[in-house]
Amino acid sequence: MEIQERIKKDLEILAKNLKEIESIKFNEKEEEVVERAKNYRDDTQYYLETKDYTTSFGCITYAHGLIDSLRLIHELI
Repeated sequence: MEIQERIKKDLEILAKNLKEIESIKFNEKEEEVVERAKNYRDDTQYYLETKDYTTSFGCITYAHGLIDSLRLIHELI
């Protein structure tokens, strides 16, 4: 799998994980974490479009880490 395909797949997984946590009542700090993850998602897309795949992959990795930490705290994984 090429890096572009991997990043696109990771964006799909992130979208699924974001949907999974939509109904959770987060505190203010957790909401900030969600917003940061969404910003990293947007950065991922930007760098993917500019063909800076290394930076794009780094951004999606951060986004997943942030969301996964919330999913762990709220016992979804």
